[in-house]
Amino acid sequence: MLSRLDLHILKDLPFLLNKKLLLAISGGVDSIVMLYLLHNLKLDISIAHCNFQLRGKESDEDENFIKNVASELQIPIYIQSFETEKYAKEKQLSIQMAARELRYNWFQEIAESEEFSYILTAHHLDDVLETFLINFTRGTGLEGLTGIPEINENIVRPLLPFSREEILKYAKENKIEWREDKSNASTKYFRNKIRHQIVPILKELNPNLLDSFQNTIDHLNNSEHIILNEIENLKKETFEYEDDYIKIEIQKLLSISNVKSYLYYLLKEFGFTSWDDVFDLLTAQSGKQIFSKTHRLIKDREYLLLISIQKEQETPNPIILISESDVSIDFPIRLIIDTFSEKKLINTPQEILVDKDLLKFPLTLRLWKEGDYFCPIGMGGKKKLSKYFKDEKFSILEKERTYVLCSDEAIVWIVGKRMDRRFQTTKLTTNFLKIKLNK
Repeated sequence: MLSRLDLHILKDLPFLLNKKLLLAISGGVDSIVMLYLLHNLKLDISIAHCNFQLRGKESDEDENFIKNVASELQIPIYIQSFETEKYAKEKQLSIQMAARELRYNWFQEIAESEEFSYILTAHHLDDVLETFLINFTRGTGLEGLTGIPEINENIVRPLLPFSREEILKYAKENKIEWREDKSNASTKYFRNKIRHQIVPILKELNPNLLDSFQNTIDHLNNSEHIILNEIENLKKETFEYEDDYIKIEIQKLLSISNVKSYLYYLLKEFGFTSWDDVFDLLTAQSGKQIFSKTHRLIKDREYLLLISIQKEQETPNPIILISESDVSIDFPIRLIIDTFSEKKLINTPQEILVDKDLLKFPLTLRLWKEGDYFCPIGMGGKKKLSKYFKDEKFSILEKERTYVLCSDEAIVWIVGKRMDRRFQTTKLTTNFLKIKLNK
C-alpha cells in the first residue's frame, strides 16, 4: 500500500510534495494509517485532532492516544476541544453536521494562521460508496452520485483509491494501533445502516463491487465534466456580466430543448431549488421575481437579472447634501461640479449645465421614490418618474438604482438620464453650474 500511495501522489497529487500539510486525525484506523503512510513517505506533515466531548472518557482517551503517537513520530500536533452538543442546539444542527462544521472551520483557521498549503482527510473508497448510496436513496442530481472529490480547494483526500479492507490489512501487517469509536458500530445513524446492513449484501452479490463501483464513478465523473463544459459554453452565450449583477438572455434559453435541466446547472450555485418556479419565470410577466437565500432572480423583458442579496443589503441608500462650495462627491455615486460665467456645453444624459441662480443650496442627492415627478425638456407639463421609467423600458434594477438631484423638493436631474427644464439656462443666465456623472 505504501508504494501504491507513493505512486498515486507522484502521478495524481504531485502538488503535495514539498508542501506544508495538515492531517485531520481522529484516532480511527483510517486516519492513523494515513498518518503513518505519509510519515514514512517523509512528507511535511502536522496533526490536527478534534475532541468533540461526545463520548466522555473515551474522547479524552482518543486525545491522549494521538498525543502519544505524535510524540513517538515527532510530529507537531494541534488539539481543540468543542462543546459540540451546545453548538448543535444553538445552530439547530444534527450532532454529525455540527461536528463537521466545527472541525472544518477549525482546520481552515489553522491552515490560514500556520500557513498550511493543504488539509488532508482519510476518506477512502468505501466512504465514497456509502456517500453514493446515501445520496441515491435521498434523491440527488448527477453531482450527488459522483462521490467524494479527491481535491476540493485546499482539502485533499489521498486515500480515495484504497478500500477499508486494504487499510485494515496494512494496519495489522505493520502492527499499527488505533482507536475504535464504538458509535461507528451503532445503526442508529443512517450512514452506519448503509455500512453494516446494505454494503455487506452488495459485496456478497458482487465480490468485485468496489472495482465495479470505481468504474461507475469514473464514468459519472467523465459525464459530469462533459456537462459542465457544455454549461460553461452556454454561460458564455447567455450571461452578460454587469457591475454587480448578471443578465441572462431568455430567448437563447428558450431555444434549448429540456431547458429546465440546463437552468439547474446554470443557477444551482446561486442557491435556487424551486426549479419549476425558475422555469416559469422565463415566460412570466416582466417584474416577477423569485428568491434563494443568497440571490434574487428577476424577469425583465428579454432577460433574467441575477443579483446577490448580500451585496444589495451591504449597499446603503443615503441622502447626500451638496453645498454651494462642493466641487465633487464620491459617494454613493461620483459627481464633478464646476461653476462658469459663460455657457460651455450642451446638456447630455451624463453631463448637464444649469442656471445656478435658480438653485437652492444645499442640493440633495437621493434615490427616487414613488410620487416623484419632473418637467422634461421639450414637453409641456410634468411627468411622473414611474411613467418615465415605463416609457424608457427601465429594468427593475435600473429603477431601484436611479438617483435624483434635487433643489429643495424639485428634481433638477434624473442622474445620468434626463434634466428638468425648470433649471435650464437661458440667454439671461450669468452663473452656469456644470454637473457631470463620472462612472
